[in-house]
Amino acid sequence: MVNGPDVGIERPNFAFPSVAPFTYMLAMTDYADLLKADNNQPARAIHLVEAKDYDGWLTTQPERVRAIVAAQKFKGKPNEHAILPGDGADDWSVVAGIASKATPGAWCLARLAEILPEGTYRLTQGSPGAAALGWLTAQYRFERYRREETATGPRILLSSDVARIDSVVQLAQAVALVRDLVNTPAADMGPAELEAAASDMASRFRASMTSTRGDALQQGYPMIHAVGMAADKHFAPRLIELTWGDAAAPRIAIVGKGICFDSGGLDIKPSAGMRLMKKDMGGAAHALALAQLIMAARLPVRLHVLIPAAENAIGGNAFRPGDVLHTRKGLTVEIGNTDAEGRLVLGDALTRAGEEKPELIIDFATLTGAARVAVGPDLPATFTDDETLAADLATAGTSVDDPTWRLPLWDGYADMLKSDIADINNAGEGGFAGAITAALFLRRFVPEQTPWLHLDTFAWRPSSKPGRPKGGEALGLRAVFHLLQQRYRRG
Repeated sequence: MVNGPDVGIERPNFAFPSVAPFTYMLAMTDYADLLKADNNQPARAIHLVEAKDYDGWLTTQPERVRAIVAAQKFKGKPNEHAILPGDGADDWSVVAGIASKATPGAWCLARLAEILPEGTYRLTQGSPGAAALGWLTAQYRFERYRREETATGPRILLSSDVARIDSVVQLAQAVALVRDLVNTPAADMGPAELEAAASDMASRFRASMTSTRGDALQQGYPMIHAVGMAADKHFAPRLIELTWGDAAAPRIAIVGKGICFDSGGLDIKPSAGMRLMKKDMGGAAHALALAQLIMAARLPVRLHVLIPAAENAIGGNAFRPGDVLHTRKGLTVEIGNTDAEGRLVLGDALTRAGEEKPELIIDFATLTGAARVAVGPDLPATFTDDETLAADLATAGTSVDDPTWRLPLWDGYADMLKSDIADINNAGEGGFAGAITAALFLRRFVPEQTPWLHLDTFAWRPSSKPGRPKGGEALGLRAVFHLLQQRYRRG
């Protein structure tokens, strides 16, 4: 069921002339067809070997196998593989290097899924376990804008752990959703398209959705409105909210930054800094993907998803450096830099989240370049005052190969956000501790005593790794979902 105020602008027309409209799965891959129950059907074997055991393994092989392995320069190192001959012309198997057969990581089979021929495969040493996820995500493709598809045929992996197949497929679908949303250019992924994605999800899971726009947005969420008011009508700002679950269940709020393109505003970015700003809605993509996982798993929670969606554009009516904005919370914010807009829209959304008195608030945002300088592209910088929450997230991230790194909410830097004329400034002076001061700004809009977790994620992979192609990426998503699974187990 989808309901709520429909104010401000008309629904967009998604009949684009040159490419297909946005749909839930742009990846065009049915992951349920790539991981199947092992019922002893025909399949090619994959043998796993650790580098430390390579010499011993090699001595057990026939001379022709040793010769062929040597010709392929296989030494048992991770991501290496070799084709082993069988007795017939079309009879062959695969040997692959792995860091640890006892604890296979999520990505140890990903390289095989990228390069092996189309067909069905099974491991000779049991279930793929965590490695099944990498097998699936390695076959992700984003081909919406290509004239000809480049993907090869499917590589199917068999698993004897039938009970886990659905959950692995759901994880792969959530990762693909983040990638699809982030990879789509801003012209085709504005606030209206984010709303369409949320609406589609609400329909599929029988959730409720509202979208606040126009005058209602200006009056109720003045910072979201101010950031997006210079954009074209089709890209008008809005607050998208989705609710799901038993009203009596523990309430959790998930907030995702939805800046669909960030020019920097009047403090305009240089061209190099603007090139990847289609990904500035990566926080919203993570929030929607996490909501999808929660609803698919039917976690016993009352879910409230909030996506402040806007384009930070340049125009005669754009908000200015030195302006003072009012907020939903009642604080006033002096604008030190229009390119620090993400924290503004999040501030109003966090205030709204807190009004429902959740027991936990989580936000995802592609918030600061400072976080990337501090921890690089792979590690979302995380912030929380709750020591238990911080420890649980670190443990969850390690267990599912989705690591995060905690940075301090250092109160001593709060003075950097002081304003001479308003309650707070949106940008600290001097350029120091940018990720920390941004998190301190957000904390002003979170109710005291409410556990809160902030993830400053990159949502992008600048270079390819096995199972993780260059482009939009889910970073921190699986860690947070695993944390929530541990907290809210059924029964």
